[in-house]
Amino acid sequence: MCARSPEKGKEAIENIMKMHPFAKIDLLEMDLMDLASVVAAAKHFLAIETALHGLVNNAGIMATPFKMTKDNYETQWQTNYLSHWVFTEHLLPLMRQTAKSLPPGSVRIVNLSSSGHLSAPKIGINFEDLSLKDGSTYQRYGQSKLANILHTKTLHKRYGPGSPSARDGKGEIWLLSVHPGLVETNLGESIAESGSMIVNGVFSVFRKLGFFSNADEGSWTSLYGVANWDMKAEQSGDYFEVHRRFGEPRWQSAAAKDAKLAERLDEWTREEMKKQGWVS
Repeated sequence: MCARSPEKGKEAIENIMKMHPFAKIDLLEMDLMDLASVVAAAKHFLAIETALHGLVNNAGIMATPFKMTKDNYETQWQTNYLSHWVFTEHLLPLMRQTAKSLPPGSVRIVNLSSSGHLSAPKIGINFEDLSLKDGSTYQRYGQSKLANILHTKTLHKRYGPGSPSARDGKGEIWLLSVHPGLVETNLGESIAESGSMIVNGVFSVFRKLGFFSNADEGSWTSLYGVANWDMKAEQSGDYFEVHRRFGEPRWQSAAAKDAKLAERLDEWTREEMKKQGWVS
Protein backbone atom coordinates (compact mmCIF):
# COMPACT_ATOMS: atom_id res chain seq x y z
CA MET A 1 0.00 0.00 0.00
CA CYS A 2 1.39 3.37 -1.01
CA ALA A 3 0.90 6.37 1.24
CA ARG A 4 2.36 9.86 1.55
CA SER A 5 1.81 9.85 5.31
CA PRO A 6 3.30 6.89 7.23
CA GLU A 7 0.89 7.59 10.09
CA LYS A 8 -2.21 7.46 7.86
CA GLY A 9 -0.83 4.45 5.99
CA LYS A 10 -0.25 2.49 9.18
CA GLU A 11 -3.70 3.44 10.46
CA ALA A 12 -5.28 2.17 7.23
CA ILE A 13 -3.36 -1.10 7.48
CA GLU A 14 -4.43 -1.55 11.11
CA ASN A 15 -8.08 -1.06 10.13
CA ILE A 16 -7.78 -3.65 7.35
CA MET A 17 -6.08 -6.10 9.70
CA LYS A 18 -9.02 -5.83 12.11
CA MET A 19 -11.30 -7.12 9.34
CA HIS A 20 -8.79 -9.51 7.77
CA PRO A 21 -6.26 -10.61 10.43
CA PHE A 22 -4.28 -12.79 8.02
CA ALA A 23 -3.81 -10.13 5.32
CA LYS A 24 -0.20 -9.35 4.45
CA ILE A 25 0.26 -5.65 3.79
CA ASP A 26 3.42 -3.58 3.61
CA LEU A 27 3.61 0.20 3.50
CA LEU A 28 5.44 1.95 0.68
CA GLU A 29 5.98 5.65 1.40
CA MET A 30 5.60 7.88 -1.62
CA ASP A 31 4.80 11.56 -2.13
CA LEU A 32 3.43 12.23 -5.61
CA MET A 33 4.27 15.92 -5.25
CA ASP A 34 7.94 14.90 -5.22
CA LEU A 35 9.23 12.86 -8.18
CA ALA A 36 12.38 11.91 -6.27
CA SER A 37 10.10 10.24 -3.73
CA VAL A 38 8.23 8.41 -6.50
CA VAL A 39 11.42 7.04 -8.04
CA ALA A 40 12.79 6.06 -4.63
CA ALA A 41 9.58 4.17 -3.83
CA ALA A 42 9.67 2.31 -7.14
CA LYS A 43 13.32 1.34 -6.64
CA HIS A 44 12.62 0.21 -3.09
CA PHE A 45 9.76 -1.99 -4.29
CA LEU A 46 11.91 -3.50 -7.03
CA ALA A 47 14.67 -4.24 -4.50
CA ILE A 48 12.41 -6.33 -2.26
CA GLU A 49 9.83 -7.91 -4.60
CA THR A 50 10.19 -10.47 -7.38
CA ALA A 51 6.69 -10.25 -8.92
CA LEU A 52 3.90 -7.73 -9.43
CA HIS A 53 0.46 -8.83 -10.60
CA GLY A 54 -1.63 -5.70 -10.18
CA LEU A 55 -1.10 -1.94 -9.97
CA VAL A 56 -3.89 0.53 -9.19
CA ASN A 57 -2.84 4.15 -9.73
CA ASN A 58 -5.63 5.70 -7.68
CA ALA A 59 -4.10 8.68 -5.84
CA GLY A 60 -5.28 12.11 -6.83
CA ILE A 61 -6.26 15.65 -5.97
CA MET A 62 -9.13 17.67 -7.40
CA ALA A 63 -9.99 21.32 -7.92
CA THR A 64 -7.05 22.56 -5.89
CA PRO A 65 -5.81 26.18 -6.14
CA PHE A 66 -3.09 26.86 -8.70
CA LYS A 67 0.32 25.82 -7.39
CA MET A 68 3.58 24.45 -8.77
CA THR A 69 5.41 21.51 -7.24
CA LYS A 70 9.10 21.52 -6.29
CA ASP A 71 9.65 19.74 -9.63
CA ASN A 72 8.11 22.76 -11.41
CA TYR A 73 4.90 21.13 -12.63
CA GLU A 74 1.34 22.15 -11.80
CA THR A 75 0.19 20.14 -8.78
CA GLN A 76 -2.80 18.36 -10.33
CA TRP A 77 -0.84 17.53 -13.48
CA GLN A 78 2.00 15.99 -11.48
CA THR A 79 -0.04 14.28 -8.76
CA ASN A 80 -2.71 12.80 -11.00
CA TYR A 81 -0.64 11.98 -14.08
CA LEU A 82 3.11 12.55 -14.19
CA SER A 83 3.99 10.77 -10.95
CA HIS A 84 1.79 7.79 -11.85
CA TRP A 85 3.43 7.64 -15.28
CA VAL A 86 6.92 7.60 -13.72
CA PHE A 87 5.98 5.04 -11.07
CA THR A 88 4.40 2.75 -13.68
CA GLU A 89 7.34 3.11 -16.06
CA HIS A 90 9.76 1.86 -13.39
CA LEU A 91 7.54 -1.11 -12.51
CA LEU A 92 6.67 -2.22 -16.07
CA PRO A 93 9.75 -4.46 -16.57
CA LEU A 94 8.83 -6.48 -13.47
CA MET A 95 5.18 -6.67 -14.51
CA ARG A 96 6.14 -7.93 -17.97
CA GLN A 97 8.47 -10.48 -16.42
CA THR A 98 5.68 -11.62 -14.10
CA ALA A 99 3.26 -11.97 -17.02
CA LYS A 100 5.56 -14.14 -19.13
CA SER A 101 4.84 -17.40 -17.31
CA LEU A 102 1.18 -16.75 -16.45
CA PRO A 103 -2.14 -16.95 -18.34
CA PRO A 104 -3.37 -13.76 -20.05
CA GLY A 105 -5.09 -11.43 -17.62
CA SER A 106 -2.91 -12.38 -14.66
CA VAL A 107 -1.14 -9.01 -14.69
CA ARG A 108 -3.10 -5.76 -14.87
CA ILE A 109 -2.88 -1.99 -14.44
CA VAL A 110 -5.78 0.28 -13.51
CA ASN A 111 -5.51 4.05 -13.89
CA LEU A 112 -8.18 6.06 -12.10
CA SER A 113 -9.54 8.73 -14.36
CA SER A 114 -12.83 10.60 -14.04
CA SER A 115 -15.80 11.88 -15.98
CA GLY A 116 -14.09 15.15 -15.04
CA HIS A 117 -11.82 14.59 -18.05
CA LEU A 118 -14.65 16.22 -20.01
CA SER A 119 -13.63 19.55 -18.46
CA ALA A 120 -10.18 19.43 -20.09
CA PRO A 121 -9.33 22.23 -22.56
CA LYS A 122 -10.97 21.91 -25.99
CA ILE A 123 -7.64 20.96 -27.53
CA GLY A 124 -7.31 18.16 -24.97
CA ILE A 125 -3.75 18.63 -23.72
CA ASN A 126 -2.34 22.14 -23.82
CA PHE A 127 1.30 21.43 -24.64
CA GLU A 128 2.00 25.16 -24.96
CA ASP A 129 1.12 25.68 -21.29
CA LEU A 130 0.64 22.43 -19.39
CA SER A 131 0.27 24.33 -16.13
CA LEU A 132 -2.88 26.02 -17.50
CA LYS A 133 -2.13 28.96 -15.23
CA ASP A 134 -4.82 31.06 -16.88
CA GLY A 135 -7.32 28.23 -17.00
CA SER A 136 -9.81 27.13 -14.38
CA THR A 137 -9.03 24.66 -11.63
CA TYR A 138 -11.44 22.19 -13.28
CA GLN A 139 -9.67 22.53 -16.62
CA ARG A 140 -6.42 21.60 -14.89
CA TYR A 141 -8.11 18.64 -13.22
CA GLY A 142 -9.74 17.57 -16.48
CA GLN A 143 -6.46 17.71 -18.37
CA SER A 144 -4.78 15.45 -15.81
CA LYS A 145 -7.66 12.95 -15.89
CA LEU A 146 -7.67 12.95 -19.70
CA ALA A 147 -3.96 12.14 -19.55
CA ASN A 148 -4.77 9.06 -17.41
CA ILE A 149 -7.07 7.74 -20.15
CA LEU A 150 -4.54 8.42 -22.91
CA HIS A 151 -1.76 6.80 -20.86
CA THR A 152 -3.89 3.68 -20.49
CA LYS A 153 -4.53 3.49 -24.22
CA THR A 154 -0.82 3.88 -24.98
CA LEU A 155 0.13 1.10 -22.57
CA HIS A 156 -2.58 -1.14 -24.03
CA LYS A 157 -1.25 -0.59 -27.54
CA ARG A 158 2.25 -1.45 -26.35
CA TYR A 159 1.61 -4.33 -23.91
CA GLY A 160 -2.06 -5.33 -24.09
CA PRO A 161 -3.73 -8.28 -25.86
CA GLY A 162 -2.66 -8.40 -29.49
CA SER A 163 0.31 -6.08 -28.95
CA PRO A 164 3.81 -6.94 -30.18
CA SER A 165 4.85 -7.64 -26.58
CA ALA A 166 1.98 -10.11 -26.14
CA ARG A 167 2.54 -11.81 -29.51
CA ASP A 168 6.25 -12.23 -28.87
CA GLY A 169 5.71 -13.74 -25.41
CA LYS A 170 7.42 -10.79 -23.70
CA GLY A 171 4.55 -10.14 -21.34
CA GLU A 172 0.86 -9.33 -21.81
CA ILE A 173 -0.69 -6.75 -19.49
CA TRP A 174 -4.39 -5.90 -19.30
CA LEU A 175 -5.28 -2.26 -18.69
CA LEU A 176 -8.27 -0.15 -17.75
CA SER A 177 -8.88 3.50 -17.02
CA VAL A 178 -11.88 3.92 -14.76
CA HIS A 179 -14.26 6.56 -13.46
CA PRO A 180 -15.13 5.39 -9.91
CA GLY A 181 -18.18 7.62 -9.66
CA LEU A 182 -19.07 10.22 -7.07
CA VAL A 183 -17.51 8.89 -3.89
CA GLU A 184 -17.66 10.30 -0.37
CA THR A 185 -13.98 10.74 0.45
CA ASN A 186 -11.88 13.72 1.52
CA LEU A 187 -11.28 14.43 -2.17
CA GLY A 188 -14.57 16.29 -2.03
CA GLU A 189 -13.23 18.75 0.54
CA SER A 190 -11.40 20.67 -2.18
CA ILE A 191 -14.65 20.93 -4.14
CA ALA A 192 -16.38 22.57 -1.19
CA GLU A 193 -13.42 24.92 -0.78
CA SER A 194 -13.21 25.78 -4.49
CA GLY A 195 -15.71 28.59 -4.01
CA SER A 196 -17.97 27.56 -6.91
CA MET A 197 -21.59 27.90 -5.74
CA ILE A 198 -22.82 26.20 -8.91
CA VAL A 199 -20.58 23.14 -8.51
CA ASN A 200 -21.32 22.90 -4.79
CA GLY A 201 -25.03 23.17 -5.54
CA VAL A 202 -24.90 20.42 -8.18
CA PHE A 203 -23.00 18.12 -5.85
CA SER A 204 -25.49 18.80 -3.07
CA VAL A 205 -28.34 17.72 -5.36
CA PHE A 206 -26.42 14.60 -6.41
CA ARG A 207 -25.99 13.66 -2.75
CA LYS A 208 -29.71 13.99 -2.09
CA LEU A 209 -30.47 11.86 -5.16
CA GLY A 210 -28.16 9.12 -3.87
CA PHE A 211 -25.53 9.39 -6.62
CA PHE A 212 -22.69 9.38 -4.09
CA SER A 213 -21.16 6.06 -3.07
CA ASN A 214 -19.25 5.26 0.07
CA ALA A 215 -15.52 4.58 -0.21
CA ASP A 216 -16.01 0.81 -0.29
CA GLU A 217 -18.44 1.00 -3.22
CA GLY A 218 -16.15 3.52 -4.89
CA SER A 219 -13.45 0.86 -5.14
CA TRP A 220 -15.58 -1.67 -7.03
CA THR A 221 -14.75 -0.56 -10.56
CA SER A 222 -11.03 -0.53 -9.78
CA LEU A 223 -11.23 -3.98 -8.19
CA TYR A 224 -13.07 -5.26 -11.24
CA GLY A 225 -10.24 -4.02 -13.43
CA VAL A 226 -7.36 -5.32 -11.35
CA ALA A 227 -8.69 -8.62 -9.98
CA ASN A 228 -12.05 -9.80 -11.36
CA TRP A 229 -11.85 -12.81 -13.67
CA ASP A 230 -15.05 -11.64 -15.40
CA MET A 231 -12.96 -9.05 -17.20
CA LYS A 232 -12.36 -9.97 -20.84
CA ALA A 233 -9.28 -9.39 -22.98
CA GLU A 234 -11.28 -7.23 -25.38
CA GLN A 235 -12.03 -4.80 -22.53
CA SER A 236 -8.34 -4.01 -22.08
CA GLY A 237 -7.52 -0.43 -22.96
CA ASP A 238 -11.07 0.78 -22.36
CA TYR A 239 -12.40 3.59 -20.22
CA PHE A 240 -14.89 2.17 -17.69
CA GLU A 241 -17.66 4.02 -15.90
CA VAL A 242 -19.12 3.08 -12.53
CA HIS A 243 -19.47 -0.68 -12.20
CA ARG A 244 -23.16 -1.69 -12.25
CA ARG A 245 -24.48 1.75 -11.38
CA PHE A 246 -27.26 3.64 -13.13
CA GLY A 247 -27.40 7.39 -13.55
CA GLU A 248 -23.71 8.15 -14.05
CA PRO A 249 -22.24 9.71 -17.22
CA ARG A 250 -21.44 7.16 -19.92
CA TRP A 251 -19.25 8.88 -22.45
CA GLN A 252 -15.69 9.81 -23.36
CA SER A 253 -14.59 13.07 -24.90
CA ALA A 254 -13.31 13.12 -28.47
CA ALA A 255 -9.84 13.87 -27.10
CA ALA A 256 -9.94 10.68 -25.00
CA LYS A 257 -10.34 8.69 -28.23
CA ASP A 258 -7.64 10.59 -30.14
CA ALA A 259 -4.83 8.12 -30.93
CA LYS A 260 -2.53 10.86 -32.25
CA LEU A 261 -2.99 12.89 -29.06
CA ALA A 262 -2.13 9.79 -27.01
CA GLU A 263 1.07 9.34 -29.04
CA ARG A 264 2.03 12.99 -28.67
CA LEU A 265 1.44 12.90 -24.91
CA ASP A 266 3.57 9.77 -24.55
CA GLU A 267 6.36 11.32 -26.60
CA TRP A 268 6.27 14.54 -24.55
CA THR A 269 6.18 12.71 -21.22
CA ARG A 270 8.96 10.28 -22.10
CA GLU A 271 11.22 13.03 -23.43
CA GLU A 272 10.50 15.33 -20.47
CA MET A 273 10.99 12.65 -17.81
CA LYS A 274 14.23 11.47 -19.44
CA LYS A 275 15.51 15.01 -19.69
CA GLN A 276 14.85 15.56 -15.98
CA GLY A 277 16.43 12.20 -15.08
CA TRP A 278 13.33 10.50 -13.64
CA VAL A 279 13.48 7.60 -16.10
CA SER A 280 16.38 6.20 -18.08
